Amino acid sequence: MAAEILAGHGERIAALTIVPSSGGRFVVLVGDREIFNKKATGRFPQPGEAARLVGQAV
Repeated sequence: MAAEILAGHGERIAALTIVPSSGGRFVVLVGDREIFNKKATGRFPQPGEAARLVGQAV
């Protein structure tokens, strides 16, 4: 997923950080803005979904 995000939007992203977590937590942030939350949606993002959401947010 990180490679997909960087491949599509790397020229507009200064940094990409992956933070391990426990309990099934999966959140995607752009700056301080939450763009995807597994707990809120009840699912992981579909293939390409996180990259698309990042692209819309940057």
